[in-house]
Order: sequence, then C-alpha cells, then structure tokens
Amino acid sequence: MLRTFSILLIFQSFGEGIVHLFDWPVPGPVIGMLMLFLYLLARKGMAEKLLPDVQVLLRHLSLLFIPAGVGIMVHGQRVLNEWLPLLLALLVSTALSIVVTALCAKYMQK
Repeated sequence: MLRTFSILLIFQSFGEGIVHLFDWPVPGPVIGMLMLFLYLLARKGMAEKLLPDVQVLLRHLSLLFIPAGVGIMVHGQRVLNEWLPLLLALLVSTALSIVVTALCAKYMQK
C-alpha cells in the first residue's frame, strides 16, 4: 500500500511541478494522472502490481471529495455570484460527455 501511495504522490508532485514550471492553467494532479497513465502504458506489468492497493483506495473514494465540498462551502458567495457560467459549464460538459460516451460505445460495438 505504501508503494502504491508513494507512486501516486510522486506523479501528483511531478504534475504540480510541471504546471508551476510552465505556468499552465491546468491542475497539477491532472497532469500527474496523465503522466501516470503514460507510465502504466509503458510498463506493462506495473498496473497489475498496483491493482490490489488501488482497489482499496477506490473503496474510500468518497472521502477524497470532502475537500472539494468544503471548498464549495468556503467559496459559497462566489458560487452564488457566478452561478450562470458554472451552470453553463456543467451543462455543456455533461452533454459533451454523453456524446463522447455514445460515440465510443458505438465505435466499440463495431
């Protein structure tokens, strides 16, 4: 478990470093996840080694949403002030996700 957690934190740290180095408007953990994905594609057996520990982390995934919920509560006034752009972003991203999922499912059925 410690090894898996260390790998996740290392890639998150790399992502944060890259974002700060290049001043990108993307969260560091997103870049870290992309790097981890590429690493797992390159190292074929590594995903299987991480799987048991990752499944344990996924069982407790809901705990990882607590900081986001607290952040929304802390910035409640800002959410109220900017509700329209937030609503539009949610609707557009949801619609795009549905379309992309449908296209992928259609492609996979062929």
